[in-house]
Amino acid sequence: MNEISLGVSSQTPLVRGSTDYEEILRKRGLKGGPLDISNFTEGEDYTFTAGGVTRMVFPLLRQMVGQGLLRDPHWISLNPIAPETLTVGKITLKHVRIERERMSGYSQAKEIIWKALHGIQREPVNSLFWQEEFVDYNYYNRVCSELINKLDEKNDFDLFYIHDFQQLPLAQMLHTLKPKIFRWHVPFDESLIPEAWRQSLASWFNEYDVVVVSCKRYLESLRKFGYGGEAHYIYPYLDLSAYRKPSPEEVENFDKKYGINREDRVLLVVARMDPMKGQDRAISGFAEVARCYPNLKLVLVGDGSFSSSKQGLGLSKAEKWLAELRELAKSLGLENRVIFTGHLTHAELQAAYERCELTILPSVLEGFGLVVIESWLYKKPPIVSANAGISELIKHGENGLLFNPNDPADLADKLFYLLSDQNLSRILGENGYNSSRKCSLEEGVKAEFELMRKLVGFEENMVLGNEPK
Repeated sequence: MNEISLGVSSQTPLVRGSTDYEEILRKRGLKGGPLDISNFTEGEDYTFTAGGVTRMVFPLLRQMVGQGLLRDPHWISLNPIAPETLTVGKITLKHVRIERERMSGYSQAKEIIWKALHGIQREPVNSLFWQEEFVDYNYYNRVCSELINKLDEKNDFDLFYIHDFQQLPLAQMLHTLKPKIFRWHVPFDESLIPEAWRQSLASWFNEYDVVVVSCKRYLESLRKFGYGGEAHYIYPYLDLSAYRKPSPEEVENFDKKYGINREDRVLLVVARMDPMKGQDRAISGFAEVARCYPNLKLVLVGDGSFSSSKQGLGLSKAEKWLAELRELAKSLGLENRVIFTGHLTHAELQAAYERCELTILPSVLEGFGLVVIESWLYKKPPIVSANAGISELIKHGENGLLFNPNDPADLADKLFYLLSDQNLSRILGENGYNSSRKCSLEEGVKAEFELMRKLVGFEENMVLGNEPK
């Protein structure tokens, strides 16, 4: 069987260091050059970066390598604190650094785009090419493209897979006619895109052979935007086998760590600390039902994204948002009933899902919402923002409930509904468990490989393997 040689690029890296890697090298007596992740200790030297991009891309590459579909893939990402080259099994991570002053400009430009795409920045904006910050935005993409071009000369990639809006200009900078896929992970609502940006975005999109979005809604909006190239929607996916039922001891330890009593009923929100994730909506809705359920607690899991971390771009919005949420909880007299855990290890997260009674996805606007899949895996009913991409998989009253994230009373009504009917909660959770299969890694591999196979011209009779080697 032929194997595809793949070059992948994303802003967000698979791992982020907990300190400067040169200090780690000295401490462990290691020299520079290609290093394997087994040389380092998870939790001490590095953590896996939270977020949908890394939670999809890494399992996809690992599974496709194991099935003999990919050959030594290279993954390029921005990573200011990391070795230049790091290997994870047969996957090679190549890390890009840019100067501190350039990083600041790039970060500001990225935030301007992100806010516009999420409907936050509504004031008039100029053409992308005529804002000072976008000099550094283009510079970052140019540095990435130069590294990818050098790697292509050495590895002769068959295909390039570029991820997320931060890197949309990359295809225009690659000196090759080899096929390129672009995956758009954030929401796509063509009505939110400033008129002055449309020509630039259209020219960037049109440099790709295929564009992939996360749900039907975004595909329809991409068509309305005027994109006429090949486009598909593929639901984001998880490696479902990575989730297991935690032991009673693990759940008990979780309770003890965060001050949860045995008789407490727990509502769970899992999301990075960002205003768009709507944690304030969850707190406001919780306040409406808390007075009727004195043993009810709201647990908010998550810290900042790569962009807001000190190991990443160093933006401060996560810390500011956390402070605002704490103040909101205090003003409602709920400071002892709203629990902020920060980042959880995977084992702790599994304990949180097992412990909770239901989950809430309160996002104002959400690219998809993989946390709903996680909730289903533990047969916990989700209450989901109607503005999330995954809402099109929610059959209201069958595998979850939908609510208007701009109406805390609507969320409160849904909370009352489920908290007062545990049989309904059980049914929604069990039906959701069955729905989770639509977003399994196996389904993702099938869909992604079919796109790749066609682009590189491999025969249709290539058969997917069953288990990674």
